[in-house]
Amino acid sequence: MKVLEGLYYSKDHEWVKVEGDKVYIGITDYAQHSLGNIVYVELPEVGSELSAGDVLGVVESVKAASDVYTPVDIKVLEVNNSLVEDPSLINNDPYGSWMVIAELKDKSQLDKLMKADEYRKFLEEE
Repeated sequence: MKVLEGLYYSKDHEWVKVEGDKVYIGITDYAQHSLGNIVYVELPEVGSELSAGDVLGVVESVKAASDVYTPVDIKVLEVNNSLVEDPSLINNDPYGSWMVIAELKDKSQLDKLMKADEYRKFLEEE
């Protein structure tokens, strides 16, 4: 499984990329691999305010449907409609296929997430 440096990871297999006060959120390579061929993606409304642990969206594959959770408190600024039109983009490039761009409400929440090395160890124990 591919794990990229410079991102934050949740135990629910979401990744967070920080750029200034904005964050990009998507699902990890492990998550997309576990799901299999993704056929449907549901994203939140722009302007939605979500707390850490809230459902950010839904990803469905031929095997299962899975909720995607926001790992941090956010306000959704933009959604990636390309994923709605072509959900397989997540399978092809999980780290390039962000689900939302959002305003990060509390940077200290990033401290509760895993860095790449910690996430790799977490995956070994899964």
